[in-house]
Amino acid sequence: MTRLPGALVRLRDTHLAPLGHLMPTPDILIIGAGIVGAACAAALAGVGLRVHVLDARLPAATAAGMGHLVVMDEDPAELSLSAASLRIWRSWMPKLDAGCAWVDCGTLWLAANDADMQVAQAKACRLQAHGVVCQLLDAAQVAHAEPALRPGLAGGLRVPGDAAVYAPRVARWLLQQHAGLVSVEAAEVVAIDKDDVLLRDGTRRSAAAMVLAAGVASRHLCPELPLREKKGHLIITDRYPGTVQHQLVELGYGASAHQTSGSSVAFNVQPRPTGQLLIGSSRQFDTEDLAPEPEMLRAVLERALDWLPGLGGLNALRTWTGLRAATPDGLPLIGRHPTRQNLWLALGHEGLGITTAPGTAALLAALIQGAPPPFDGSPFAPARFALAA
Repeated sequence: MTRLPGALVRLRDTHLAPLGHLMPTPDILIIGAGIVGAACAAALAGVGLRVHVLDARLPAATAAGMGHLVVMDEDPAELSLSAASLRIWRSWMPKLDAGCAWVDCGTLWLAANDADMQVAQAKACRLQAHGVVCQLLDAAQVAHAEPALRPGLAGGLRVPGDAAVYAPRVARWLLQQHAGLVSVEAAEVVAIDKDDVLLRDGTRRSAAAMVLAAGVASRHLCPELPLREKKGHLIITDRYPGTVQHQLVELGYGASAHQTSGSSVAFNVQPRPTGQLLIGSSRQFDTEDLAPEPEMLRAVLERALDWLPGLGGLNALRTWTGLRAATPDGLPLIGRHPTRQNLWLALGHEGLGITTAPGTAALLAALIQGAPPPFDGSPFAPARFALAA
């Protein structure tokens, strides 16, 4: 069994420092400086708007997530959003600094049996129809690509265009791309009014439009939002270069991610540039307690050991948790709030916020400007839910 340290330590990210000075008259206020808020800031500044970002410095999903950039296809709208986002990520990649820790690992979706291979074949058809390059592998090819996997797997599906990043560093990079048009203030919003927001120190900030991109914390500012917390646990090992080449994910991951009750785990392991392995994943509903739970960690590790037996001889350095914000239909809320005229939403991405931040930002920027959207945004419209403020 993988050895856990005596004390379970939650990841603490170094939050964004203020950038620039407070703008006297920003065009847009963005509440939330995680990857989604930062991407929205960059997209809106990219069309010449002055953006002021309010960063509460609360625990964020951006800092807690795996940073897996993956095209997901469980839903046609999800596929459009994630595929569009991966194209934007690829355009960013040459400009990212080393601290963003880009890894061109691709994803290898693993099939345990013939039924899983049928799932892989259907997945390949959906991805290829959307222009996503992928390749079905038989059992021998999977064993050759990833020798550390247990023997006897039926095969898998390789998606070489997927990748991994260190999202907190990317968020900071995004906020630095438009000097003079983006400012960041360390301030917690405690109320959103019609034309401005109230900060905890009693002062207010105003703009022509406001964007709420604060993940789970958004529910406290807009109680009408249909958001639920999904807690996840992650484990990172010591350095073992070459153990794994791809992001390894079991084909049952989608069913786990879209489960609407109870707790679940799915095999998901990522190689980091340091040679460390990042091990997930788990989901628990309706808790804001960020303390790691030994029973969930044990379940994650047992699942991982079933696929990668050699993990039992590795050292685990750290464990942590994070909270995903999920909507009832599994799709994010992107667009104007139906009953708060000046408020726009970019939240509820569940576990895909890092992947889909660029597409979310591109869609939101187009909607705010009244420009043609880059893809069909109607499945993400907040008006699909009854949101009475």
